Amino acid sequence: MPRPLGDLEDAVMTRVWEWNRPVTVREVLEDLARDRTIAYTTVMTVMDNLRQKGWLRREADGRAYRYEAVSTRAAYSAALMNEAWAASDNPAEALVHFFGMMSPEQREAVRDALRIIQSVDPSGPPEAEGR
Repeated sequence: MPRPLGDLEDAVMTRVWEWNRPVTVREVLEDLARDRTIAYTTVMTVMDNLRQKGWLRREADGRAYRYEAVSTRAAYSAALMNEAWAASDNPAEALVHFFGMMSPEQREAVRDALRIIQSVDPSGPPEAEGR
């Protein structure tokens, strides 16, 4: 399961996910530099670390590399939620607390997700039937 991304890793991945295309270190650096002072080598190291961790893949483009995301932000978020939930000694209670923290819009998103899952697998999870 994935560990949460660090602040700079998250800033880099946010750009890669939002741009949804292969990017260079220079492109990410220029965008990050709008908000902070940062060295090219720092961004290069972070992007290479993300590649080694399996979040990015790269292809040579002349003397540089182009990096792209291996999976989506949604998949990353889902993996983090699953890891946190799996670590609970009482998963049902953890879900009750989690749902209690949600806004009405977030709860509706959960209902939408359950409807989608049930349309893919009409038998669906037994607990979700009738809701």
